[in-house]
Amino acid sequence: MKHSVCVLGGGSFGTVLANIMANNDHQVSQWMRNEQQVEEINLTGLNSRYLPNAPLHQELLATSNLEQAIRESDTVFVSIPSKSFEQVVQRIEPLLTEDKILISTTKGFNPNRFELMSDILRRNPATQKIGVLSGPNLAKEIAVGQITGSVIASPDEEVRLRVIELLKSPTFRIYENTDSTGVELAGALKNIYAIVCGLAKAMKVGENTMSMIITRSLAEMSRFAVHFGANPMTFLGLAGVGDLIATCTSPLSRNYRVGFLIGSGKTLEQAIEEIGEVAEGVNTLRMVVTEAEKHGLYMPLAEGLSKLLFEKAKLESLIGSMMTGGQKWDVEFATKEENKHG
Repeated sequence: MKHSVCVLGGGSFGTVLANIMANNDHQVSQWMRNEQQVEEINLTGLNSRYLPNAPLHQELLATSNLEQAIRESDTVFVSIPSKSFEQVVQRIEPLLTEDKILISTTKGFNPNRFELMSDILRRNPATQKIGVLSGPNLAKEIAVGQITGSVIASPDEEVRLRVIELLKSPTFRIYENTDSTGVELAGALKNIYAIVCGLAKAMKVGENTMSMIITRSLAEMSRFAVHFGANPMTFLGLAGVGDLIATCTSPLSRNYRVGFLIGSGKTLEQAIEEIGEVAEGVNTLRMVVTEAEKHGLYMPLAEGLSKLLFEKAKLESLIGSMMTGGQKWDVEFATKEENKHG
């Protein structure tokens, strides 16, 4: 069945998704604010700012007319940076109807309060067909046809099946999950630890150390997410450990690059300016550390990174935080289950 789809956002991941769906013969419009970007995509078939080497399908229509793009669609992908997400959603709320499916692809929190992107979408009572798309999805790799997997999470089977239908591709595989909270938290939290791994790489740590950092990062992520209702098993899948590995080891990751630049002697401000794109992990870090303190959650890596970035602590103290903490269990949720039955 042919669908009419709107992708909100002119960044790299939104563009990749729009292009896959256009290649699948769906009617796709991609909304963005920048008129020059709209004109470039429609005239040249390129989004040179974000994906300069990836020709786009000729039927993909870029537009700056938000109202028309929403009204004509049955499925809306919201691929807007977290700082603008709420504002854009408020603009489209009067245009949403109960039959439309909404998918968030943004990995982060509302910068104004502790709130996930899908929670912003759920505020509108007219639209409850909501899903979250997340996974190890480095857009530049997807754009050139590298084999990639992602996860669509929603308790609503119709939502999951719609996204699978829209995005099925020989090189892009979509898996299902009903734990939208876990999938969304995993996508947001791993950006913090990508910064940590970038820092560690710049410090030229060994493979043993890097393996320990990634594994303890996963423990912190799942500890935080389970407290807020996530299924710990979600973190063993693509949206959890899969996304964490990709983001923590690839120079294509903006958050990893921020960490690497800081570890190489740049300030946070200089690193962000040099990258020129949003690094969601910086915003996420502030929010998560505040919530962890409020709920008594043990997160030494996140807390150490926060002190480094915002309180000018020494770099060496961040890695040392893993070695001096009081946590002794390796796999905590398994241990809790054993204790429950022991």
